[in-house]
Amino acid sequence: MKKSTINNAYDQMFKDYPDILDVDQMSAMLGVSTKTGYKIINDGKILCIKVGRAYRIPKINVIKYLRISLCKW
Repeated sequence: MKKSTINNAYDQMFKDYPDILDVDQMSAMLGVSTKTGYKIINDGKILCIKVGRAYRIPKINVIKYLRISLCKW
């Protein structure tokens, strides 16, 4: 599958999500529990920013994670 096709698919799938996500939104995008979302962040698999006690995740980082995961299949 072409890279541009994958990017367009992700753009359509996640167009309703904001550019900066919290852990709940990221977990919903990935279809995992919030606990698993925190594990992904703590394992360093998705780069994020910690603001106080909360994590903020750029949507593009979630998409990059999905693309990397897709390549491993």
